[in-house]
Amino acid sequence: MNALSSQPLTGRVALVTGGSRNIGRAVSRGLAEQGADVVIIARHHGQAMDDTLAEVEALGRRGLGLAADVADPESIDVAVAVAARDFGRLDALVCCAAVRPHKPFAELTLEDWRQVMAINLDGPFVAARACLPLLLESDQASIVTFGGVSAHLGAAERANVIASKLGVIGLTRALAVEYAERGITANCIVPGQIDTERAKGSPPPSLKGGKGPLVGRLGSPEEVAALVCHLVGPMARYSTGQTLHLNGGSYLG
Repeated sequence: MNALSSQPLTGRVALVTGGSRNIGRAVSRGLAEQGADVVIIARHHGQAMDDTLAEVEALGRRGLGLAADVADPESIDVAVAVAARDFGRLDALVCCAAVRPHKPFAELTLEDWRQVMAINLDGPFVAARACLPLLLESDQASIVTFGGVSAHLGAAERANVIASKLGVIGLTRALAVEYAERGITANCIVPGQIDTERAKGSPPPSLKGGKGPLVGRLGSPEEVAALVCHLVGPMARYSTGQTLHLNGGSYLG
């Protein structure tokens, strides 16, 4: 497929953790629009999963939805094995699964800390480790992870989230260095304030104050998905080990 084709990912297979909601859903749909077949992993196979799969299949691509928990290595190993059986290959891993609870530092328990780390930091490690044998067989393999702008700006009541997201950047750089010679790129996207559905109890993003986007609006999940599609595509093979900020100017890093 020509790199400048409107569907440069035709013939490729991508696996997206947290791929049924918010940014993950937009990523799954965006990858399908570019020609990729998509394996969607979410903790539960519910209506959100079915709706996202329907969107992928409406674009003429194959979709596979699997219930697995990135905090449970065994369930991820099983899911990746099923994906390998059904698709026979894997060219891109996109790690969207994450949690962002708020809690004052003085009230954080070790269990609170470890629960966030298990999903946000251990999750990309577990997924990358499970997918690595398949990615090594691809002639155009990519890993995309997600940081968080609060890890660069600082934020109250999010010590565990911030620590986990900075850890993801380190993991991504390590993968980039270790696997560059074997044809795998690894990059980390750091979204700013994105217009998504928030978990119960999470405050909505605000455009007020000195840390708001310079462009005066929230970003869309589709804008994040567009960057993911570029990074896993044929025109981004020279990009690896990078931390790419997408925040409308709220962080000038």
